Amino acid sequence: MFTFIVRRFSASAVVLLAATFIFFMLVAYAVDPLEELRYSSQINKDELIEARTRLLNLDTPPVARYFLWLKGVLGFLWGAGDLGASWRTNRETTDLLASAVGVTLRLVLVAAVLAIILGVIVGIASALRQYTGFDYSITFLSFLLYSLPTFWVAVLLKQWGAIGFNDFLGDPVLGTAAILVISLVTGLLWSAVIAGDGRRRVVTFVVAALATGVTLWFISATEWMLDPSLGPVVIGVTGVGIAFGLTALLAGLRNRRALYAALTVVVLGVALYYPLQFVFVYATIWLILGLLVAAIGAAFVVGWAFGGPDRWLSVRVASLTTVFVALLVFTDRVMRVWKVYSESSFIDGRPIATIGSATPGLNGDFWVETLDAYTHLLLPTTALLLISFAGYTRYSRGSLLEVLNQDYIRTARAKGLPERVVVVRHAFRNALIPLATIIPLDIAAIFGGAVITERIFGWTGMGNLFITSLIGSDPNPIMGFFLVTGTLAVLANLVADLVYAGLDPRIRVNA
Repeated sequence: MFTFIVRRFSASAVVLLAATFIFFMLVAYAVDPLEELRYSSQINKDELIEARTRLLNLDTPPVARYFLWLKGVLGFLWGAGDLGASWRTNRETTDLLASAVGVTLRLVLVAAVLAIILGVIVGIASALRQYTGFDYSITFLSFLLYSLPTFWVAVLLKQWGAIGFNDFLGDPVLGTAAILVISLVTGLLWSAVIAGDGRRRVVTFVVAALATGVTLWFISATEWMLDPSLGPVVIGVTGVGIAFGLTALLAGLRNRRALYAALTVVVLGVALYYPLQFVFVYATIWLILGLLVAAIGAAFVVGWAFGGPDRWLSVRVASLTTVFVALLVFTDRVMRVWKVYSESSFIDGRPIATIGSATPGLNGDFWVETLDAYTHLLLPTTALLLISFAGYTRYSRGSLLEVLNQDYIRTARAKGLPERVVVVRHAFRNALIPLATIIPLDIAAIFGGAVITERIFGWTGMGNLFITSLIGSDPNPIMGFFLVTGTLAVLANLVADLVYAGLDPRIRVNA
């Protein structure tokens, strides 16, 4: 395995070196930083040209200039790296990249993670219900979303997700007709997802429609949207549902010890709801992460104490349940500052933002800042999520269908293994192998920024940095952009190879 890693890493280094050289030559011959000054009418034009020539080493042949640039890059190995400066902003390229990468991470990483999780889950559900109404609906929706232009989705989200919703908050009351339509549509969707015989579909439709209708009526009657919260009751009921769902998926409901471990951590989460409110007064990002680690540690102990045929299975179920319950508690606390946030003079009752990554001049505690970041992330993240979700759904569906037709799956079923074990333990792992190529490359690509989305929503990330530098003929930030994205692309391929080796032992043997 060590030899396999060394060979892949060495090949990746050679590829990156060749790629940076080719790209540097293209930039050197295609970009002219002096073009603006040559047509300038300034009196000191010659002095300005000479100064910029010295700054960018333009009097040096491109090949020699590349090795000067490479020397600065290699300096990062011992803490003395240098990527040059931008002549447009008079700032170091490293500073520009640091700020742009942070913005891009906030904008695109959440969308990528959600798209992967939701896309894989929905794709697998679609494959398991092949040729059903649910499968046809997901297929149609996936192709529809995949074909939509990003800029068009972004503009629609601005119009209806921000402007329309902000207008609705002025009088957040749903009419009877709207509640009925939404309830009926929700019932139809759930009946398609759950599937089964006719009686089961009818029961699912009625229960889902009634639950949706009652929930919407309550939200409208109490004007919950103006001061939302979850509370311990909703967290507890949702947590119990999550506990049963995760147990059924990972261990099977017959594994009572795993189920009891998951339910125990739900009870602990609800019991600590009110004490945590006093701790949240002093919240920082590190305190929240520390509480999450402590919660997972407690879940580990609970799962291990309940034991069962497989202690680690109980630990996994309890730990995953804890993560979801912790997320519910955190979301509830963020929601509790909604009224204060929306009534602020900086927000003026229109909380869903359409431009920028933060509200200028807004001051508040950790929770207000977190909510402000969320409201600015909501629309661009949704725009990117819808497009990526469609691709991952199709990939995961096709991959699982191919695996389910293999001989070893038929053998597992012939041995009498439960369908859950066949799908989760045998088919799912092998279905991930094709996704192991796509996901690392997509995650690396997010650092290149979402140019269209950044432009529409006014974010200054990596994509915006690249376009601005290219238009302004600023070579150092362009090369800095390529260095980051190229390095991540090469590393993503390396990670994909390692994931292949982890998922398929035959690759390790051949290597």
